[in-house]
Amino acid sequence: MPRSFTLVAILLFISIFSHGQQQHFVTVKQEQFSVDGKPYRFIGANYWFAGLLASTEAGKKRLVKELDFLVSQGVDNLRVMAVAEGTGLISGVERVQPAFQPEKGVYDTSLLKSLDFLLTEMGKRKMKAVLFLSNNWEWSGGFLQYINWNGLLPDSVMRRKLSWDEQRDYTSKFYTCTPCVEQQKAVLKMIVNHTNSISGKKYMDDPAIMSWELANEPRPMRPAVYKEYRQWITSTAALIKSLDKNHLVTTGMEGDIGTEGMQNFIALHQDENIDYATIHIWPKNWGWFSDTSITKGRDTIYKNTRDFINRHEVAANKIGKPLVIEEFGLPRDQHSFLLTSSTNSRDQYYDFVFEQLVKSIRKKGKIQGANFWALGGAGRPSYKKPLWQKGEDLLGDPPMEEQGLNAVFDTDTSTWKVIADHIKKIKK
Repeated sequence: MPRSFTLVAILLFISIFSHGQQQHFVTVKQEQFSVDGKPYRFIGANYWFAGLLASTEAGKKRLVKELDFLVSQGVDNLRVMAVAEGTGLISGVERVQPAFQPEKGVYDTSLLKSLDFLLTEMGKRKMKAVLFLSNNWEWSGGFLQYINWNGLLPDSVMRRKLSWDEQRDYTSKFYTCTPCVEQQKAVLKMIVNHTNSISGKKYMDDPAIMSWELANEPRPMRPAVYKEYRQWITSTAALIKSLDKNHLVTTGMEGDIGTEGMQNFIALHQDENIDYATIHIWPKNWGWFSDTSITKGRDTIYKNTRDFINRHEVAANKIGKPLVIEEFGLPRDQHSFLLTSSTNSRDQYYDFVFEQLVKSIRKKGKIQGANFWALGGAGRPSYKKPLWQKGEDLLGDPPMEEQGLNAVFDTDTSTWKVIADHIKKIKK
């Protein structure tokens, strides 16, 4: 065989092998999501507790059942929490359990097998995961726990209910606490560098992962620490990209509401290591309606939602990157927590939000996906107490919120019809 032919054959083999290794990852092409050269648009679920379920045999069965159900509805994108920190009460309530880091520098690495199981099962179903790597909020430990471990938040204060001003004051300390940031990055490295014990794939080589998210809703909390906050965003994104060349990176931000204004939101997402922008929409938390008056507040809810989405799509155009509506939710009718209560207002609101996605896709806009909050699936509230207690099913509503508040259960037939119908529209 001529030497030149041998060289060509070798180069061809390398090219084919390389292509085979790289395919199926979500990428950004011409400011749009793409997989294997084809557009990737999605309607997905926030399923933050999915990485914890497989820590028990009963949880594995529930997880498999819920993944199969999601696939049957057309859902192929899941937003999942990678780690929780600490144990015991935090801000007066129970936090998510079990924790990957129950004590400072002590890791329950067996929980990675649970995440391994999730990603393996998702891979079988051609689903994509967005994995967030810490939390601005207390319900999984998050930044407050790192502050506590480094002596900036006494146990006696952390365990009781914090006022909003106290929560802002303490959480903002995370960005100026060098050991806090270093410890969080150490955990990040462990996760990104992990090898799946079931599939044998390194996480960085697993196309079941769509992206790494810096944290759930990272806010500066106080304007005084914005400089350090931005440094954390840029340095953490750069760290992930230095470890993993295959996956996208995003922030997990709510939008201009959580970043001290649109100018900051744009500047932060213009970072070269951030691949796409995110927004979250919370009509109840942001006071767009009062108490149980969802129907009375409908006009305000819809107007504010439309305005919020539109101005962030304009921002995404300036940034030149895709945009995902990765959290939004609404309680059941009359603000009820009972599974037997109707979901008319929620269904209509889901329809409204998903239509914004559909319209953007049709005009080749920047909005590429939407994840509702949150999957309750086959779990059921105990109704013993409004808030989550140890041993109860995880439902999608964080422990400090009433269980059943925003969760979508497998029995919410009308809601799933809205979801499935819009998935068909965006997959055409």
